[in-house]
Amino acid sequence: MNQSDIQLDEKIEIEITEPIKYKVVFVNDEQTPMEFVIEVLIEIYKHSPSVAENLTLTIHSEGSGIAGVYNYEIAEQKSIETVNLARANGFPLTIRVEADE
Repeated sequence: MNQSDIQLDEKIEIEITEPIKYKVVFVNDEQTPMEFVIEVLIEIYKHSPSVAENLTLTIHSEGSGIAGVYNYEIAEQKSIETVNLARANGFPLTIRVEADE
């Protein structure tokens, strides 16, 4: 029996799953100005001015809002960047990173 006589009867199945995405959630507070939140949404999250303004109003009226959904590393980096910028400007803005289920 040579190598060309060998047959493999089993089939190997590869299951590919998409990585879990993570939401970056802004939490409303009474000290962070809406103008600052709008600027952050435009600069860090690349939203258009109109989308940033609407999202800021949602955060203000509903208590929180999703700035974006990303791979974990990107969500974490954007949240850190946002909090650092808020603190540098004296604002207590709170950001949560949550699995997008």
